[in-house]
Amino acid sequence: MAKSKDPKQYNLEERTLAFAKRAVRFCRVLPKTAVDAEIGKQLMRSCTSVGANYIEANESLGKKDFLMRIKICRKEAKESGYWLKPIEALGPDLKTDRRRPSKNACN
Repeated sequence: MAKSKDPKQYNLEERTLAFAKRAVRFCRVLPKTAVDAEIGKQLMRSCTSVGANYIEANESLGKKDFLMRIKICRKEAKESGYWLKPIEALGPDLKTDRRRPSKNACN
């Protein structure tokens, strides 16, 4: 992807990687119950999939392929937001911590 001179432009590969790292760190501090483990797995899959699909989009074969992969990225980001909601409901002490992985997902 071409680098822009606009200082407001961000490298999405770096941002999606940072998002995935925050999600992994967050999942490591979840309580060690069967329910939290399952939700944590789903959260990790969706959060890490955003960046992986974005890299695939950049290597796309054409415009249609690129658009399809970007749509998958968006769907995975939305799914990540979904999995954060039950975590918030499970523990009020995690309510503020859950914002860490999702803070930049939609910006």
